[in-house]
Amino acid sequence: MSDGSATGAPAFPDHPALEQIVGIGTDLLQESRIQDALGRHGERFVRRILTPQEQQIYLQRRQSVNFIAKQYAAKEALAKALGTGIAKGVGFQQLEILRDGSGAPQVKLHGAAADLLRNLGGQHAFVSLSDDGGLIQAFAVLV
Repeated sequence: MSDGSATGAPAFPDHPALEQIVGIGTDLLQESRIQDALGRHGERFVRRILTPQEQQIYLQRRQSVNFIAKQYAAKEALAKALGTGIAKGVGFQQLEILRDGSGAPQVKLHGAAADLLRNLGGQHAFVSLSDDGGLIQAFAVLV
């Protein structure tokens, strides 16, 4: 990977794990779909999508539809990056997205999802989230 300079020096010279991308995934979601699912399934939907720690954040944010929609989109993007989608042992509970002190998403993979990342030769998972006009966009990279 080059930083685009004339020398062709690696973009991440101190981070060799970041030299190889092993998976990319994206998801685009209308927030209203999550609102509808919450209306139909209520807390059962929340428990299916969010890990216990994510559920605590959801409650702290006064059950924000935007929060759960971002979590859903991020998990879909991660599952696509792993090459499985939400299938083959990878479920919403194995994909956890927490936030650091500045609010940036921090990914934790559990169970089959963590095993798949290792089998792909990866060590880290990253997610970027954006929302505008009722749309949620998630982009996941595995390195």
